[in-house]
Amino acid sequence: MEIKYIKRYSHNLGRDMEYKTYGSSGHPVLVFPSQDGRFYDYQDFDMVGVLSGFIDSGRIRLICVDSIDRETWSQTGGDYHHRIDLHERWYRYIVNELIPEVRHDAETFIVTGCSMGGFHAGNFFFRRPDLFDTLLALSGLYYAGYFFPNYNDSLIYENSPYDFLRYMPDNHYYWNEYRRRRIILCVGQGAWEDDLLASTRQMDALLREKNVPAWVDYWGTDSAHDWAWWRKQIVYFMDKILNDFQIEYEI
Repeated sequence: MEIKYIKRYSHNLGRDMEYKTYGSSGHPVLVFPSQDGRFYDYQDFDMVGVLSGFIDSGRIRLICVDSIDRETWSQTGGDYHHRIDLHERWYRYIVNELIPEVRHDAETFIVTGCSMGGFHAGNFFFRRPDLFDTLLALSGLYYAGYFFPNYNDSLIYENSPYDFLRYMPDNHYYWNEYRRRRIILCVGQGAWEDDLLASTRQMDALLREKNVPAWVDYWGTDSAHDWAWWRKQIVYFMDKILNDFQIEYEI
């Protein structure tokens, strides 16, 4: 497996940013780390290892990006606008700097992440469905109020998928973009999944209301908010994605 470590200066953030890639060919998969995580966590927690068959066979290549969650979503007590403005600059770094650099000949990406990474994956997907053909969010949360209680900042709203989707006009062209894409939301019903389970159920109901097909998969009461389960889930769903599954339930 070809592994590359890249460090580049980000003009949006005014600092060096790091990421790693795994594989040299195949469909690009943009990976967000879990809360406060780093670009190397996916390898350290053996997510790269369990996906190695897909990578070595040239079916996918991973792009594992770095987060600045400690300065933004996790910095409780900090100034709301400063935190979300910094997040927005990170968002622009990913969209306008990193993605063009790693895109190669690909038109669209799969986007995925676990926990907070699932939130980021969903947020990027729903904000820019032109960039992503598939969303695979594991144990994600989909509203900003969990980190920004009682917010009234428009930037926070724009980074809260459940909220901005609820109020997006029915004739907005993004709705047809979503319906052309593949959306997978997975959550367990075991330990430490309560808040994520509730948020996933909300998104499930909202997508059904908006006639957006999605595969929302609720794993059992033994399925915890933990890497051991995410390793099982990522292999299960990646196999389905690469074998071009279709969402078949009626909405």
